[in-house]
Amino acid sequence: MPTPYASAALPLPFQLDLDLTLGLLQRGPSDPTIRFGEREVWRAVRTPEGPVSLRLRVQAGQLLADAWGAGGGWIIDHTPALLGFDDQPAAFRPANRLLADLHRHHPGLRLGRTGLVFEALLPTILEQKVPSVEAWASYSRLVRALGEPAPGDAGLLLPPAPQRLLATPYWAVHPFGIERRRFAVIQAAAARARRLEATADIDPTEARRLLTTLPGIGPWSAAEVSVVAYGDRDVVTLGDYHLPHQVAWALAGETRGSDTRMLELLEPYRGHRARVIRLLTLGGIQAPRFGPRMRLRRIAPI
Repeated sequence: MPTPYASAALPLPFQLDLDLTLGLLQRGPSDPTIRFGEREVWRAVRTPEGPVSLRLRVQAGQLLADAWGAGGGWIIDHTPALLGFDDQPAAFRPANRLLADLHRHHPGLRLGRTGLVFEALLPTILEQKVPSVEAWASYSRLVRALGEPAPGDAGLLLPPAPQRLLATPYWAVHPFGIERRRFAVIQAAAARARRLEATADIDPTEARRLLTTLPGIGPWSAAEVSVVAYGDRDVVTLGDYHLPHQVAWALAGETRGSDTRMLELLEPYRGHRARVIRLLTLGGIQAPRFGPRMRLRRIAPI
């Protein structure tokens, strides 16, 4: 590897598990923008100052961050926020035994923020109303076709630039399993990418409201972006296919739930509701299935 453009060694006065903390950023096992290795994580990012490859390692009580590319200074400056240095997991003291156990068994989990809105919005749009496995495959194909090699010879690809997406005709992405409606939403967001990034610096509630003014972006998409880009530790995704059942089963032993019931059960954990949901997911908690699973749609052959 060439010499990093920027580096930092940050003391760690707390436990930090890179896989747990950054796992939300990986959109499926074939995501070419991020790689989890032994004791390190690599990530390819488009920052406001340019593209960058970031390597993160935890060694001897320190976080070691190295960056290659023009965005190196920006990504190093934002690394503490990315890894939730300002998070307060010790303030979460659930009375629920399951949550207490999950919290205790994941001591290195921290909730951070990327500060990069379009980066989070692109795969979120692809996940609208389709199974995750299908959306992840579409995202991987899109990045491999329209992305660029990340700096530093790390073998990663940068997410497609908004300008590249705007210049791409629909017929070019149809083989990736993306129908016309979702690609139109992606292009509408790409046309406003610069204004979207400005929402990273305002209150998350107001930022989500502004996101929902975009064509095709509803509360579900805004909440998913809020967790990743804004670091909102209390946001709850409404309108999800599985989440209300997961929460109702985990917290009340009820096999089926609704958005209303989910909010009732999460109310005692206000301020930490996003952490509750993350812990349930990490714990593999799922409600019993009685009906058919969401059917995979094959867009490409249509």
